Amino acid sequence: MTAKDQSVPGCIHLRPPAKLNRFLHIVGRRPDGYHLLQTAFELIDWCDELSVCGRDDDQIVLTGGTTGVAAEADLSVRAARALREAAGIAAGCTISLHKHIPQGAGLGGGSADAAAVLLALNQIWALHWELPQLATVGAKLGADVPVFLAQQPAFAEGIGEQLRCLPLVPRRYLVIYPGVALPTAQMFSDPQLQRGLAPITLDDYLAGCPTSNVFQPVAAARSPAVAAALAWLDARIGGARLTGSGSAVYAQIDQIESATAHLTELPADWIARIVNSCANWFDKAEAQR
Repeated sequence: MTAKDQSVPGCIHLRPPAKLNRFLHIVGRRPDGYHLLQTAFELIDWCDELSVCGRDDDQIVLTGGTTGVAAEADLSVRAARALREAAGIAAGCTISLHKHIPQGAGLGGGSADAAAVLLALNQIWALHWELPQLATVGAKLGADVPVFLAQQPAFAEGIGEQLRCLPLVPRRYLVIYPGVALPTAQMFSDPQLQRGLAPITLDDYLAGCPTSNVFQPVAAARSPAVAAALAWLDARIGGARLTGSGSAVYAQIDQIESATAHLTELPADWIARIVNSCANWFDKAEAQR
């Protein structure tokens, strides 16, 4: 199935999804200083809106984008430039990006946008690259980019780039962004971060072995807003967990009616959504328009 819009030749319109980390362990460190992780990614239907259109020149132009981030630093622009360089071509595009996924929340919005640009330009520029080739480019942009390219929930290891697909399980979550951003670099450098957990296997995870997010106590200690959001969710739903290195928190819900009722109690400076697990977001783009 193609995601190309036949009414506007050379344009693809997408809704890149956010992600949740159902757990996140640090199990060691590489000689180059990168942390070795284990995590389970879940894609969710909290989405940005992004359009990619081909151009007759070699300019890469961004409209919209992330507030406070220069176009040259935006991951979507960096993705287009990286793909063009890797392909060795002279080509351009216009990227129109409307952000809904909060920045600095551990929801992976920038990585999702980068993956969307790579997938779209692979079609628009007629590269016809297979996923592993695109993932090589994506992994250099960010460790979360490959999971968005694969479009499936995944068990990840290494620095997040070693992926094994998980079955899509229909799940619903209440996700809260408590109005603060937690810089990833500061979270990874926090001296209280637990870095030596024993590795688990994929079979361990599927069997329901106990897991955690090692960033959760660090985030709660650094940010009263994160601590309050975790307590708020625990009091009403239970099982509150941080995603990524924060600051967004979530809990899995069974009854949408009770979760919807809880939203009326939400503090004014928090953003919350009830979301569903999802997959194949690029392949289904045409059907979703």
